[in-house]
Amino acid sequence: MGEDRATSSTACEDGAAATPARVPLLKLVRYFLRLGTLGFGGPVALCGLMERELVGEKGWLTRAEMRDAIAVSQSMPGPLAIQVGIFAAYMRGGFWGAWAGGWAFILPNFLIVAALGALYVHFGGLAWMTAVFYGVSPVVIALILHSCWRLSKLGMEHWLQWAIAVVAFLITVVFKAEVALVFIGAGLVGLLYYGTPFRGARSPAPLSGLAPPVAGSLAQHVAAPSLLGKLLLFFLKAGSLTFGSGLVIVPFLEKGIVQEAGWLSPRDFLIAVAIGMMSPGPVVITATFVGFLVAGFFGSLVSTIGIFLPSFIFVLIVAPILMRHRGDPNVQGFIRGTYGAAIGTILGACVLLGRIAIGDVLTAVIAIAALGLLFRFKVSNPVLIAAAAVIGLVAYPLIRPHWVMVR
Repeated sequence: MGEDRATSSTACEDGAAATPARVPLLKLVRYFLRLGTLGFGGPVALCGLMERELVGEKGWLTRAEMRDAIAVSQSMPGPLAIQVGIFAAYMRGGFWGAWAGGWAFILPNFLIVAALGALYVHFGGLAWMTAVFYGVSPVVIALILHSCWRLSKLGMEHWLQWAIAVVAFLITVVFKAEVALVFIGAGLVGLLYYGTPFRGARSPAPLSGLAPPVAGSLAQHVAAPSLLGKLLLFFLKAGSLTFGSGLVIVPFLEKGIVQEAGWLSPRDFLIAVAIGMMSPGPVVITATFVGFLVAGFFGSLVSTIGIFLPSFIFVLIVAPILMRHRGDPNVQGFIRGTYGAAIGTILGACVLLGRIAIGDVLTAVIAIAALGLLFRFKVSNPVLIAAAAVIGLVAYPLIRPHWVMVR
């Protein structure tokens, strides 16, 4: 472990010591390839893992630098874990280190999910696949609800945030309104209430947890260029409007992909979300699976580029500006307002998707049992999804003996 340390001197407890030295590009790539392959648990777990390894074990970052990377990444659109990884690579490897480290972080997950997409396209018409996802779909709802609860504990600190959450929930369920507008409106309410326009220069109380996770038939193997272009533009938009937790992208994608474009059925979309949650890396890798289902391998490629490219742009261009202004009370007020909207939107998406995933007594029991296990024993996502798949394989032919394909 000693040979990995890049510090020019020993960091003191508050991270005020000399800045660690530049890390060779190959070491950055190797580290982020491993993190992208083995990093399960969502943005909070991935950021914690990076802090333990990059600060405590390798000494590539000081504590202060890691805190800055997380704080600034919370204030920008894009999946939090990827943002922090790109930022860390930028601090130790410069511009090219950010590009190499960031795409190394993404590459293993892209290959895994694209392969799963190919298998699903090839075997998706078989009854056993229907049985598997009969059991898995209600677990996805439980996973989203549990993650939403964790997010609410991290950042829901005030009655106004809960009021915003209720409004966002109702809009999502009743009107299915454009997610971006909900978040912009919530952010402005937060800015006006917590910021300085009507309150002088007093700063709001600091946030105790992560900043908001704001916004949010199978294809042929060869897609038309126009379809690839539409996928790229859609996911560029999604990557530019999704803050913090990738779960907020779920209602955004459901509206655009299922309701508006009609690229996927609701059932296929639920499967895509399940794949994103059970694979390593960020949940927004769902975009890779969606892209494969819509337009084959090149669809998965352009969708992945689209969802992650804004993160690189924000880190390399916007992050230095935010480093100077992230303590501004108006910026913090906007963030607090959008946090409430994020919680409400995720819950609204659970209602919409739950109507598809939970259609009988058994799926309701699976969802409730999964939620209980998550709260009581903190079971890992892949283990829970695998168990639900086995239940589906056993129970589905007994419940629906003719194995009618649901599409």
